[in-house]
Amino acid sequence: MTISDTNKILPRIVIVGRPNVGKSTLFNRILKKRRAITDPTPGVTRDAIEEKAIIAGREVLIVDTGGYKVERDDQFDELVAQKSLNVLGDADLILFMLDVNELSGEDEAYIEHLRPHMGKTLLIANKVDHVEKEPEIYNFYTLGFEHIIGISAAHGRNIQELEDKILSMIDFDNLKAREDHEPDIRIAILGKPNAGKSTLTNALTGREDSIVSPIAGTTRDVVQGHFKYKGQVFRVLDTAGIRKKKRVVEDVEYYSVNRAIKSISQSDVVLLLIDVEEGLSEQDKKIAHQIVKKGKGVILVVNKWDLKKDIKNEFKAVEDRMRFLFPILDFAPIVPISALKNEGMKELLNTALQVRKQMKQRVDTPILNDALAEWVDYTPIPMVKGKNFKIRYITQVSSDPVQFVLFVNREKNFPESYVRYIKNQIKKEFNFNKIPFSIDLKER
Repeated sequence: MTISDTNKILPRIVIVGRPNVGKSTLFNRILKKRRAITDPTPGVTRDAIEEKAIIAGREVLIVDTGGYKVERDDQFDELVAQKSLNVLGDADLILFMLDVNELSGEDEAYIEHLRPHMGKTLLIANKVDHVEKEPEIYNFYTLGFEHIIGISAAHGRNIQELEDKILSMIDFDNLKAREDHEPDIRIAILGKPNAGKSTLTNALTGREDSIVSPIAGTTRDVVQGHFKYKGQVFRVLDTAGIRKKKRVVEDVEYYSVNRAIKSISQSDVVLLLIDVEEGLSEQDKKIAHQIVKKGKGVILVVNKWDLKKDIKNEFKAVEDRMRFLFPILDFAPIVPISALKNEGMKELLNTALQVRKQMKQRVDTPILNDALAEWVDYTPIPMVKGKNFKIRYITQVSSDPVQFVLFVNREKNFPESYVRYIKNQIKKEFNFNKIPFSIDLKER
């Protein structure tokens, strides 16, 4: 068995601008494939889409954001605008796109948000579809940007020059230095407001205060602190609140779940904190689905355990109830703690290390298939509707998230019960018992 473990940091290149200036077209052009939906209707891209791309042999991350609108019709427009602003601070390079034919009020409004980031911003005048349009690029030099280029994303004009400019503006030496300071484990603490998230954060980091984003009205991931345990550097992630805007009727659950999803994406292990007195909520269940969907490690942390008197018998009852109510998290370890009294922290952190180790595991294909042959020999694949099924081979295609592909002679009607059987064998044989993982079928 081999384990892959890399802290390699890729430069993060973010494409921003108002709707319908060609952001998704450029995104697809750099990727050299169609990934983002392009449409003449403004605002088609709402969620930020992130993909790896290769530019002149260099691997980078490209992020396509939703269009920034000054006049927002609903809470989705509000959320898209917030996301478009939030990505600026984390970006290594900002590609600010404009339509060469028009400088709008929305463009000018967004430029004000870019002022603190001018040194890492490349202004792209798009839709320079032919040489006669090139003189119009000079109109944008009055905006105060040092780096400007004209292109046609739709027709591929000047894309090579754009890619050369992108690489020249990225400080790859700084990225390498950052790799050495990356934490070993990023943990997100999620749960209802009264579950004790801040208390647990303070207990882990040794801090007595919480860091709150100074920028009102935005969702922003905040690093609550670092701490070291058994030679591993942990980073605790938390999210600041969203201030209600006058033009938006805030749906508290909607925004809470959205913030949780963002924390899940940026974490390695999620601590889902549950108040032992209150139990599980519908919001907890929604968050659980997102954790599994994103293939993240998760620990069910039962807080305020000091309130229970008959601890031994109580834990069995709580565990059984959680497994019944949370079948989607049947793999997740359950750890009782008291954040207030600083009890259970050692077991919690040991469990987090175990989960992280399993998330990074990779099983060599020959070893995996030797085991598969034994499993199939012991329990043959049942026939379905008179059809015989055969497994060609199995391979692990990724770690963190852990994914396997099972190649079969026919995918249609392949018994799901047998896929579950294979999954259970992998859990036991290769120690994947504390994490989520998927097995996809492919016909061959």
